Amino acid sequence: MAKDYRFVMLDQRGTGSGALRCPGLQTQVGSSDIATPTPDAVAECARILGDTAPLYSTDQSVADFDWLRQALGVPKMVVDGVSYGSRTAARYAIAHPHNVSKVILDSVLPHHATAADSLYLTGLQGQARMLRAACEVAPACGYDPAEDLAWVVRHRSPADGVKIFDTIVNYEFEDPTYRNPDSGDVIGALHAARGGSAGWLDGLVKGYTTEDVAPEVYSSGLHAATLCADQRFPWGSASTPVPARQPLLSLTARFLPASATWPYTTEVATQQGFIQTCLHWPAEPAPSNPASRLPDVPVLLLNGDRDLSTPLEWAQQEAALAPRGKLVIVPGESHSIQNRERGHAGRDAVISFLRST
Repeated sequence: MAKDYRFVMLDQRGTGSGALRCPGLQTQVGSSDIATPTPDAVAECARILGDTAPLYSTDQSVADFDWLRQALGVPKMVVDGVSYGSRTAARYAIAHPHNVSKVILDSVLPHHATAADSLYLTGLQGQARMLRAACEVAPACGYDPAEDLAWVVRHRSPADGVKIFDTIVNYEFEDPTYRNPDSGDVIGALHAARGGSAGWLDGLVKGYTTEDVAPEVYSSGLHAATLCADQRFPWGSASTPVPARQPLLSLTARFLPASATWPYTTEVATQQGFIQTCLHWPAEPAPSNPASRLPDVPVLLLNGDRDLSTPLEWAQQEAALAPRGKLVIVPGESHSIQNRERGHAGRDAVISFLRST
């Protein structure tokens, strides 16, 4: 591809060489979206960032993207984003439609944020679909792993439910089959726990949740600053005063149907890290949150059907907003197709897309 393209990677603000450093938050949640930090760790991070906290929203990154384009001296770019990068890529295309020729969105995070996203409802529900699909692969399990998960969650504390949710999401990076004994066989562990043998599952939870990673690899401070600015919550936007948030969250939880979070519970949805980090984050002016469609340019969307970090349903939602979009579902694969796919179907689709006129 280098014969036809120049490849440029952006060291996005707050990452890599300029990583934000929030020691307490980094220790408690590492690279996890879901692990629940303490209010003190959130407050410490907010104090460290101070008045600079609003400088890490997606709006700011979109502006950086266009400064990069101008510095490169090119009228148009192909923009390729993975995971959160898919949101910045889509938002750049919406803000600067005349400056993009094509867009690649890999492991898709929708560009328009909603309160349902902050509660991680799609991810919670998606685990039932994914576990059942994994169990149907020959030799079939012969039982319903989603029912096992629901039973286990309801017989443990909400805090344990959050840890199990986090474990299964992290587990996908090791074993997208969810059944490989060499990686721990999370489906088998859930079934054993329902049968009264919890040690197997407890070992997985201890081993797969909350990595201890360096900020240069993944900055939890940047994650908090961006998430809490961009996202929309049961209490509204980032501008909602902190004292008003918990009452509005409690009201939402009261009326949330059980089907919205099954096989998990309302308590798991409201106590996971997306919510609990931003519940305590200081109020700031809310950045934009465009609900508009993607521009009329070719858009390739890639997603693994075993992805629980950015579930397949999100890619389908985003594809519906792309007038010239093509969704490629990579069977049996999890998060980050271009970086982590074991085969080459997804990367072949990227190469074909880049070569097409």
